[in-house]
Amino acid sequence: MSNDSAHDEVQIEEARVVDEELVAAFALLIPQLSRSNPPPDAEMLQKIVDAPDSVLLIARDPQLENRIVGSMCLAMFRIPTGLRAWIEDVVVDEAARGRGVGAKLNTVAMQRAEQAGATTVDLTSRPSREAANRLYQRLGFAKRETNVYRYQI
Repeated sequence: MSNDSAHDEVQIEEARVVDEELVAAFALLIPQLSRSNPPPDAEMLQKIVDAPDSVLLIARDPQLENRIVGSMCLAMFRIPTGLRAWIEDVVVDEAARGRGVGAKLNTVAMQRAEQAGATTVDLTSRPSREAANRLYQRLGFAKRETNVYRYQI
């Protein structure tokens, strides 16, 4: 099976219900994204799902019994210069990598941002995530010359 057909089969949906399946999926996915942050529990996932300024997208793979194999958060907020859109916490399960899941998640997020009125979509990615960085460039993201600062609380 080609990557294109696998890409077409994966279904992207907005997480609207927090149940055992969603909590278990994040218990599997988040450790693959970050070793320093624990997976969100049901209460935290509910806050994300209920937040008016973010959309939690999940990817389901029919080839893997329709289980959740990826997720991302699209955050959108208004500032004086317009509607900002940020893609955050993109993760695809190791079992489904290389099959277009990340591309489809990002494409749906970009479409949702455009429909909401955003003119740009931003994201950051560590240089060590080489495959992810290649994907973002293939999708049309351009590397910006900027400084990212973080204040630790």
